Amino acid sequence: MHILFLTDNFPPESNAPASRTFEHCREWVAAGHKVTVITCAPNFPKGKVFEGYSNRLWQQETMSGICVIRVWSYITANEGFVKRILDYQSFMLSATLAAPFVRGVDVVVGTSPQFFTACAAYLVSRMKRIPYVFELRDLWPESIKAVGAMKDSAVIRVLERVEMFLYRKAARIVTVTHAFKDTLMRRGIDGQKIDVVTNGVDLSHFSPMPKDAQLLAQHGLDGKFVAGYIGTHGMAHALETLLEAAKSLQRTPGAENIRLLFLGEGARKADLISQAQAMGLANVVFLDAVPKDQVARYWSILDVAVIHLRKTELFTTVIPSKLFECMGMGLPVLHGVAGESADIVRHEQVGVVFESENADELVAGLLRMRDEPEAYAIYQQNGLAAATRYDRKNLALKLLQILLELKRK
Repeated sequence: MHILFLTDNFPPESNAPASRTFEHCREWVAAGHKVTVITCAPNFPKGKVFEGYSNRLWQQETMSGICVIRVWSYITANEGFVKRILDYQSFMLSATLAAPFVRGVDVVVGTSPQFFTACAAYLVSRMKRIPYVFELRDLWPESIKAVGAMKDSAVIRVLERVEMFLYRKAARIVTVTHAFKDTLMRRGIDGQKIDVVTNGVDLSHFSPMPKDAQLLAQHGLDGKFVAGYIGTHGMAHALETLLEAAKSLQRTPGAENIRLLFLGEGARKADLISQAQAMGLANVVFLDAVPKDQVARYWSILDVAVIHLRKTELFTTVIPSKLFECMGMGLPVLHGVAGESADIVRHEQVGVVFESENADELVAGLLRMRDEPEAYAIYQQNGLAAATRYDRKNLALKLLQILLELKRK
């Protein structure tokens, strides 16, 4: 089978969408299938093309047996609603125009969060007379409203109509959470064509490892209890809560050895650094994003991972993919996200759940993690056991079976 996958994020970008797509496609190739990915020049999240690439009409390479075609798009940083829409739409147009040059395709997959990539997949499916699959990783445009980037308006309502059209026209919809499936069914989409393939962890890259002594020394973290946030610093993540926790810890007797580490990029990062300086925080460390193959080294220097999203109803339906990487590393989590992902943390007993945007609960959780070594060790062991149930290889093969079934039909 020849699978055509459309995505605007792909390695060497290291965000969750890029990792999920690459790891799935790699397994499909290993299973004997042909995979072509149409994407753009790597530039996320700074909006700057990575070294070794250029923003050209067409460039082609092979990664782990995957044919990767990179097309031109309007590139901008991960901030500013209008510019980002132009970015999404330009990729939609370029991907649609490039797809006819890819021959012998059996099925086309378009992945969110934004749905313009799915628009391209739908158009390609009509041109090639093949099934189109919508991989749903975010309820967009609902998430635009949830983070306050845009209020309900005529534009949002138009986008919502397009969203529903794409759901109806998809041969199959693959969601990353059960809550997403439930939401679509409540909105009238046939549940028989919706499958759930959660995010997971590549256990060949994320497994227990000793703390990286070089990184500890480089960042002055020797002998410290390190809580870390690794990922995008965006509007959705409300990382100001972590700064408030750091401020509280500075005033807490006995908490002098606790450090909060932030690693990544995003629209809010510069403001967060400015706020930390204004608050006089000496117990926070900000680091730039690193390549995907280096992320495990940084997970290794943490004693606990902080996972956090803004307190809003929509985010009760999401499962941050970094939760599974933490499981693979045997790293306990402080989980500031309500809903389905919090249920996983409680069920698997891999950490402590705290209320989103509640700095006091975060501080209490941090102190508990540091001061209760027996409970901490149990979280570690449970994480390693749970990781095997979210092995990315098995999840990729589950999605492959869905695509094979479409071909047979």
